[in-house]
Amino acid sequence: MIAALGLLLASACGTPQAAQDTATADDARTSISRAIGFLLSKQNPDGSWGTSTVESLFELTYSNASFYAWKMAGGALCCMALMASEETPERRAGLEKATKWLLEQPLPKRGNQWDIDNTWTYLYGFNALVMAAKDPRFQGEAWKGKVRARALEFYAALEAAQEPKGGWGYYEGPVISHRQTWSTSFATACVVPALVDAKAMGWPIDAGLVARAASYVQQCRLPSGAYTYDLGPIPRITGGEDINNVKGSLGRIQCGNWALRRSGDKKVTDETLRWGLEQFFENHKFLDAARLMPVPHESWYRNAGYFYYFGHYHAALVINQLPEAEREGWHAKLRRELVKTQWKDGASQDFPGSFYNTTYATSFSILALAAGLPGGERIR
Repeated sequence: MIAALGLLLASACGTPQAAQDTATADDARTSISRAIGFLLSKQNPDGSWGTSTVESLFELTYSNASFYAWKMAGGALCCMALMASEETPERRAGLEKATKWLLEQPLPKRGNQWDIDNTWTYLYGFNALVMAAKDPRFQGEAWKGKVRARALEFYAALEAAQEPKGGWGYYEGPVISHRQTWSTSFATACVVPALVDAKAMGWPIDAGLVARAASYVQQCRLPSGAYTYDLGPIPRITGGEDINNVKGSLGRIQCGNWALRRSGDKKVTDETLRWGLEQFFENHKFLDAARLMPVPHESWYRNAGYFYYFGHYHAALVINQLPEAEREGWHAKLRRELVKTQWKDGASQDFPGSFYNTTYATSFSILALAAGLPGGERIR
């Protein structure tokens, strides 16, 4: 019954396109244009996306605060996607409305003892505003100070929440505490480069906080090259189809390698990045199998549907860390996997449920495709 419900919810978004053997830069531009058109068509008049309320049966166990948190985190990703795309007057207007909303709305609060999904807003709100701080469109007097001030509010929330081991998570651990006690490798890794960039811009970022976060990610890296889901005194490797097997870590490998490379870890060489990308494409069928499965971690190697676009976005960022001459070959492979999954209405989705899933998936797809076009190096 759950599987049937998931398929019904997914089908509401339309039919995905037929798979292609190759995908060119023009294919990416077409896909981006359709995806941006979808996002702008769904943008609320105040600049946000979504409703701040429960939208599917999958979310009934979450706190009310989480729906607002996901709305703001998704809006931050939409801002990033609009910044990454080629500008038109309509897109510029949508970007400015979305950024204004992100700057002015209250920060989400913790939902309850276990549900701390507000962390996603702090992570991606900070990422989006660091990107905005480096964007020429936000250098004027009307924007620059506000972008910095709100970004530092997100940073202060991250500073207050960083768990003793150095990471960030989205559920509370077995010990309930004001400061988080459970983190994941990928939630932590996704913000490390933005922290590095913010410090380089002269913002008051604590070097110790950045070092602890990078160290957390480093400790999650296994001799196999995989990254554990979270950091424990004994890695959870039970053999067989374990989530910490390379095949269950395909997206985390990209995010972890990118974060450590950007933090200056000399052990993450070009060869390390290439190996991770090779694993990503060689074992891509496990991400394909998990996409749109309605129960988290029910697929091979405990892959979950929502690993899909997160992993592809970070794979694109990894590619741009390699020598320029080899990037196009990798991006061509990546585009194929994104274009083939786009719905007819321009949206992307990897996990059935509410509109929040669609905003992050569509935004990650846009960012991944834009990273492979001229000027894509600015996407960090």
